[in-house]
Amino acid sequence: MTARRVAWLLVAGALVIAFAIWLSSLRHLARATLAGDSVLPGLERGVNSVTQVSLRRGDETHTTLARQGGEWLVTERGWPADRGKVRKLLLDLGALNVVEEKTRLPANYAQLGVEDVSSPKASGTRVEVHSPGSGWALIVGRPSSAKSGYVRLADKPQSLLAAPLLSVDADPKSWLARSIIDIAPERVREIEEHPAQGPAFTASRAKAEQNDFTVSPLPKGRELSGPGAADALAAVLSSLNLDDVSKAPAGAAAAARAVVRTFDGLEITVSGRKDGTRSLVSLAAQSPAGSGAADAQQLNARLAGWEFQVPDYKYAAIFVTLDELLKPLPEPAKKSAPPAKAGPPAKP
Repeated sequence: MTARRVAWLLVAGALVIAFAIWLSSLRHLARATLAGDSVLPGLERGVNSVTQVSLRRGDETHTTLARQGGEWLVTERGWPADRGKVRKLLLDLGALNVVEEKTRLPANYAQLGVEDVSSPKASGTRVEVHSPGSGWALIVGRPSSAKSGYVRLADKPQSLLAAPLLSVDADPKSWLARSIIDIAPERVREIEEHPAQGPAFTASRAKAEQNDFTVSPLPKGRELSGPGAADALAAVLSSLNLDDVSKAPAGAAAAARAVVRTFDGLEITVSGRKDGTRSLVSLAAQSPAGSGAADAQQLNARLAGWEFQVPDYKYAAIFVTLDELLKPLPEPAKKSAPPAKAGPPAKP
């Protein structure tokens, strides 16, 4: 081997080593640059222009949140969405930054929950965000800690650990605005009860300052369990929240009814029924007299035609039976056993 050939080999070896070092430095530089980068570039500046967010899981659970004017709507229910919750999701998506790269191998996606949601067994949630001229799609996987979780851009192989941790429940019920109605107890003058079982009755008071409600009619020989036995009825429409909502079905018969009347003339009729394990109510307002007309019109505009699933305990508090307010009946006296008959005299 000539000296020239040896020199060429040395030069070629040096070039290969230099090229490898250069590639290695690029990889390290790319990783250093990637950490802290936005996962969804452009969204943070465009949060206020987003018009729709959709969330979908592999089991076909899905929610579409659509902006209508200044409001957000859960389209699967047709009911307003919780604006604060939607706003937080958009801000968290816009602020989502890379912590570090994770696997690029599809075989390992399931460990992080970032596999494609076309599979029914997929554990992640696909989130799509749309605004005029822009769109983003992200698969949100398992949490890593209280502050970060695994994600993958839907059209990219690279999975990521990113922060903040996202809350992306695809169940429409989790995005509903919960409040149905909120009538302060001090406004309530009278509650007329027509329970599913037992007689109808009315609990009323003459003045708002009166603490205890008078109940009538009382069954003969019966009395209330205490002076304030019916006082809790004033709060039946205080902070009434829904678990779910749907359009009221035609022809559904109410099993119970309660009419709440306020001192300012507002009258709200609550109709209730059971459907399996669900407790359902619908509401209608009117104002025969007084200053409650504006409230009645506003309530009907929002609540008419809807049926609300409410917690079982709240349903039971709205439709109280008269017997629940009365002292228990005394237990019947036990009959004393008849004296034992004397047997025949013993034979001598």
